[in-house]
Order: sequence, then C-alpha cells, then structure tokens
Amino acid sequence: MKKAIKNAVFTLLLLTLSISTAFLAYLHFFASDDQEISGEWTAALPMTERAAVSALAWLQDIEAVSVSLEEMEAYMQGLTVQVDLMLEQNGRLSGTFYGTVSQESYDICRQAAYEAFAMAFQDLTAKRLRMAGYAGSTDRDSIEALVTETLGTSTVSYLMSCGPALLPSLEELQAGYGGSGTYEAAEGILARQFDGGEAVIIREEYYIRKDANLILSGAVSAGPDSLSSDEYPVLYTLKQP
Repeated sequence: MKKAIKNAVFTLLLLTLSISTAFLAYLHFFASDDQEISGEWTAALPMTERAAVSALAWLQDIEAVSVSLEEMEAYMQGLTVQVDLMLEQNGRLSGTFYGTVSQESYDICRQAAYEAFAMAFQDLTAKRLRMAGYAGSTDRDSIEALVTETLGTSTVSYLMSCGPALLPSLEELQAGYGGSGTYEAAEGILARQFDGGEAVIIREEYYIRKDANLILSGAVSAGPDSLSSDEYPVLYTLKQP
C-alpha cells in the first residue's frame, strides 16, 4: 500500500512539473515583454497536495481504512496561504524588495486543513465501525460524539495535537517566501540579495511578467550562498492601488 502511495505521489508530482514547464514555455514565447516588475504583488500558495499527502501517510501508518490520495485531496480542496511581495524600483530594473507570509492566512489555512482532515477521519472511522459490525449510528455527529467521549476532546483538536503536521511551519514558509533586501532583474532572471546575517544570501529565479501577473519559477543556481526555492512556479498578481 505504501509503495502504491509513493507511486501515486510521484506520478502526481511529475504531472504537475510537466504542466508547469509547458505553461512557462508558453509564456516565454507568447507573453508580453513587460520588464517592469515594481509594485505590490500577492500570491496564493497551494497547500492541498501537501496536506493530503501528509494526512494519507499518517492514516496508513496507523493502519486506518484504505483511502486514495485523490479521495483525500477531495476533502482538502482549495487550501492556500497568502504571500505578499513588494518590489520597489530605484534604478533601471533594480531596487528593494520585501516579502512576507500572511500570519492570518496561514492560521485560516491550517484550521481549514484540520477541519477537512477531521471529516475524512470521521468518515473512515464510520467505515471501520460498520466493517466491525457496529450497529449504532455512524453519521458524522455520532462519530464526533464517540471521539469526544473516548478521547475527551474533539476530532479537530485531537488531530492538531496528535496527528501529522499537514502544512509546513510558518517559519519554513517565511524562510522560503519572506525576507527583504535588494534585487536586480535582467534577461528574465530576478536576483534577490537578502539582508541579515554574515553570509551573503542570494536567490536567483526565472521570472515572466504578463500584464498583472508575475511568475517566479525555480532556482537558476544553487550553492552554499544561495537560497533554495520551490521547483514549481509561483503566480503573483499585482495588487490594485
């Protein structure tokens, strides 16, 4: 079963990467050549896949009733975390930047993820009880009452304290998408040098500007003085003044 899960996750990641690559290729050849990237940008980082994979792995570890990755994702649709990025130009294609992950957005997403996981957990518990010949009611309210009586807490609270980490920590996301410093943009590459610390930390990413959209994708280079970045594109939208 675990091998099947790994194969499903690998296939999903490969498909996502292929679609992302095709999308970037399309934009590279057909997008407008707008090099001006200053302004306030916002992005919604998708978290559904990460949450579903983490939940599924935990359920398999405790030998719960079988459930597919697609079924788990159906419970956790539309999970996103807001990221804001300010680019303020003070030279030709250069300037300062400030990025941050919204604490409020993160908390809302985390709560929604565990509430969705709780529904899946209740449904799977009901299925397992029916398989064992349980004759009582197995609707979600009844299962929630059983969980509360047995564990002394709600399903959501139990999963939050004893279940898996469905999302990366806020600190991890801030390290990946937050920070401030200076930037230079040239020939489709955005180079950002981050403030703070003794070492010079630089992130270089491919970028494409199309109307009110800015896409950052993949690290150009990686080394001891380079921050890593997600391998998938992040779509930022220009905030309206």
